[in-house]
Amino acid sequence: MNGGPHMEGRRRFLAGCVAASAAALLPSGSLLASGPAPTLRVQRLAWAGIRLQLPQATLFIDPLVNPDAWGTALGDGLVPVDDSVGETSVLITHTHSDHFDALAVADALGRGGMLAYPAGTQPLPMPAGARARPSALWEPQLLGDFTATPVPASDGYGDTQVSWVVAAGGRRIFHGGDTLWHGHWWRIGRQFGPFDAVFLPINGARFGWRQPVSGQPGVLTPEQAVAAATIMGARTLVPIHYGVTGMKEYVEADDALDRLRSAARDRSVDVQPVAPGDWVVWRA
Repeated sequence: MNGGPHMEGRRRFLAGCVAASAAALLPSGSLLASGPAPTLRVQRLAWAGIRLQLPQATLFIDPLVNPDAWGTALGDGLVPVDDSVGETSVLITHTHSDHFDALAVADALGRGGMLAYPAGTQPLPMPAGARARPSALWEPQLLGDFTATPVPASDGYGDTQVSWVVAAGGRRIFHGGDTLWHGHWWRIGRQFGPFDAVFLPINGARFGWRQPVSGQPGVLTPEQAVAAATIMGARTLVPIHYGVTGMKEYVEADDALDRLRSAARDRSVDVQPVAPGDWVVWRA
């Protein structure tokens, strides 16, 4: 007995579930047989910010346009973010003013859109027309054509912070905010790796604002960034969060880019410095 129309419908449903599960297990960069996925482009913004661009959707992470955040200490050119294409969302890693720039978020979401941020924080002011999305660790956020998952990070001051894993357009990327070294790299790599590109802070900054001074880096050092990228299975490491000079209470690691290249020399990670405003070149 073949079960009739009801059984046939159930077979089609189960077949669809199997196909969806198989698609979820495809490695990063894979394309479904039905046709190529839209091409994802990634632009580096100032400081720690990036723009992820699909043909009809835009996602920003930690955009920065406010010159008052660092003043003349930051040599990066500030990249405008008020020219987004299609449905637009913004992710922030934490609420420090150099990562949650309310002016940049308002510019990016001038036509509305979603602001996703770590659960337990409250970025204010919220731009008019923006929809708030507090996001718990490990819970995927569906933002139009992007899937973004907040994963653990560790802040130099102990404040709440996340990193973001984003999948879109057949690519998978990781954005580290300004995290320091922690023990979650292996789980992140197992859960989501390998990554087409990871955007990691490299300046190993030491802070003097809080007493007593620790003298320890509150941000990944260049060598730690390479180690994290290696553990997560990254093909390309794009350094972010460096280039501040002339400050007494915020001192970056010397020769951060040279140290980064040296640490990666015997690893399978390709270091690709990208100037603010320029776009990432995907490895073949």
